[in-house]
Amino acid sequence: MTGYDPRAPQDFAGRHVTVAGLGVSGIPAARALAGLGARVTVVNGSDGERERAQAAELEQWAAARSASGEGGGGRRAGVTVRLGDGETLPEGTDVVVTSPGWKPTSPLFLAAAEAGVPVWGDVELAWRLRGPDAAPWLAVTGTNGKTTTVRMLASILAAAGLRTAAVGNIGVPLVDVVLGEGRAEGTTYDVLAVELSSYQLHWAPSVRAHSAAVLNLAPDHLDWHGSMTAYAADKGRIYEGNTVACVYNAADPATEDLVRAADVEEGCRAIGFTLGTPGPSQVGVVDGILVDRAFVENRQQQAQELAEIADIAPASGKPAPHNVANALAAAALARAFGVPAAAVREGLRSFHPDPHRIQHIADVAGVSYVDDSKATNTHAAEASLAAYENIVWVAGGLAKGATFDELVRTAAGRLRAVVLIGADRALIREALGRHAPDVPVVDLDRTDTGAMSEAVRLAARLAEAGDTVLLAPACASMDMFVNYNKRGEAFADAVGELAAAGH
Repeated sequence: MTGYDPRAPQDFAGRHVTVAGLGVSGIPAARALAGLGARVTVVNGSDGERERAQAAELEQWAAARSASGEGGGGRRAGVTVRLGDGETLPEGTDVVVTSPGWKPTSPLFLAAAEAGVPVWGDVELAWRLRGPDAAPWLAVTGTNGKTTTVRMLASILAAAGLRTAAVGNIGVPLVDVVLGEGRAEGTTYDVLAVELSSYQLHWAPSVRAHSAAVLNLAPDHLDWHGSMTAYAADKGRIYEGNTVACVYNAADPATEDLVRAADVEEGCRAIGFTLGTPGPSQVGVVDGILVDRAFVENRQQQAQELAEIADIAPASGKPAPHNVANALAAAALARAFGVPAAAVREGLRSFHPDPHRIQHIADVAGVSYVDDSKATNTHAAEASLAAYENIVWVAGGLAKGATFDELVRTAAGRLRAVVLIGADRALIREALGRHAPDVPVVDLDRTDTGAMSEAVRLAARLAEAGDTVLLAPACASMDMFVNYNKRGEAFADAVGELAAAGH
């Protein structure tokens, strides 16, 4: 794929592209490439009933499109799906486009490197498919808080009257977005709020955002990246080539280090966000007010009020500190794009968090029940636990190689009691024994889905009026549930049963 101009759409007509993986990003990529006239081979390691159905549907779609002459570049496009072998590089491949979850050490990529064949992710493909007048990207990454921040950002941009969408790792494939799928004909975006994972950034060497933010950095997905250094480096790719602002977390020096290491456009500025009083070139909080000292005329002496903390409060209760930080990051990116202060306030007021993210479920007998099932790692759980004073903590699941000493040490003073569930609960119990030996612990020795109802009943007996029963598992859910959504739903159902029983 020589002669690539990053500001012009890529020509794929007649190229042989191998797509690694059927799935959320693989299928849209295969369709887009075939529609542009590429010869597409999709490879997938598994060969189950679901994969066969997906393969048949994709091949039939391509055949019908080719027969109607809709292939791009005046050529007939085709899609071939190879199941049961995701390791062998198809002969004649010009470029490999991978789904985010495939590890860099996969034999397919090693074979591509040996053959001199480039490997792109779905985000890289989307970037190369953009037209010269495409909407700029405001990009967000971080270990935790990405989705919330991107949705807040999209809400602020919309409040400013801009045509926008929250896309990327948030669940809307970027390939579909840049090609106009799902939009009315003739409509365009002014700007996109883009969530990018470390997986996606690893395979996205050409992406150049208008402005970008790294919210935080903590050990996660190290089995994929190989080390914390490699993980951080992939996160830092989001700053490469930024034109206006690199937004970092003043409380997390590692994020500022990534800004310093980035190669950005001349005039691009480093903008910090802080829960304290902001200095020049920062956004922060003063007496409950979100203020901007970065995008004002005289940032040495002036500050612009953006919103009040109450404007970002959830439906019930005070916003967690990490959600205030998310709002500040979103505000900084919006201000970098020229959004007025009034739109920041309006956008934050109209924003509603997704389920299972610090979601207040109910108050029962003076006890508040909060679902943060999305807290699937220790960093997220630490932020969740920091939001409440007296907690009966429901935790456990699949640890994914995590350790829990630092988490328990930090939260020990807030814990009324702990109810442990899941396959790796012993790891948390041992950390509690070392760092919070006086906190009562109930070890629920069952991993069936009905365990959540019992866990909530046990938590209710341990809680006192004014306490918070908090589901912040610090672990993945797949030992007991299909995903964290189902785990959160089980918690909410159990709380509903408790309320109905009159407890």
